[in-house]
Amino acid sequence: MRTLAFDLDGTLTDSVPDIAAAVNRMLAARGLPFLEQPAVAAMVGDGLQPLIDRAFAAVGAQPDPGAGADYLADYESRVADATRLYPGVEAALDQLRADGWTLAVCTNKPERAARLLLGALGIADRFAAVGGCDSFAAHKPDPRHLAGTIEAAGGTADRALMVGDHANDVLAAKGCGVRTIFAGWGYGRPGMERGAAAVARDLAEFVAIAGQLLPA
Repeated sequence: MRTLAFDLDGTLTDSVPDIAAAVNRMLAARGLPFLEQPAVAAMVGDGLQPLIDRAFAAVGAQPDPGAGADYLADYESRVADATRLYPGVEAALDQLRADGWTLAVCTNKPERAARLLLGALGIADRFAAVGGCDSFAAHKPDPRHLAGTIEAAGGTADRALMVGDHANDVLAAKGCGVRTIFAGWGYGRPGMERGAAAVARDLAEFVAIAGQLLPA
């Protein structure tokens, strides 16, 4: 079987609007300034605590011990208020499954939040496994995160691909011998695609590239 592991934020979903809203509610509750969405987008990709640390640093403050838990509880309660699937996601997932791929999610979002988001957007049933930043002993860019997700989906690294919009996706994949398709439609900044096997401009191009890189 062939396994395809997807990053979540910036790859399947445009989720910064809800992430930024939850960050700003957390900051406002502490009397701290508002952050614009582009600033928050640049903080996404390394997991929960780096997001919290960067948000406080951006407003010249230090996070208190309860900030991460407050943010996460609030975010999970409103996980899909404004988050949307990127155009073509559902069609791409259905085509990949029809072509015999097993699909998984490998994200630095906490697993519960990831599952809540996938469920709210109606695509949870497409995935054989969801590996969050707290699902294993390590998370991206550590290759154990991707390796564990592929294994949980019933696959093997030699018959797998990774797709994501962050350097962490490329590094995690390289570390376990998996090729990456860089999601050129996501939040990634210039240079993050370095080391990827290919860059896809949209979901339709991504599906074609996946079939070329790892034929049935």
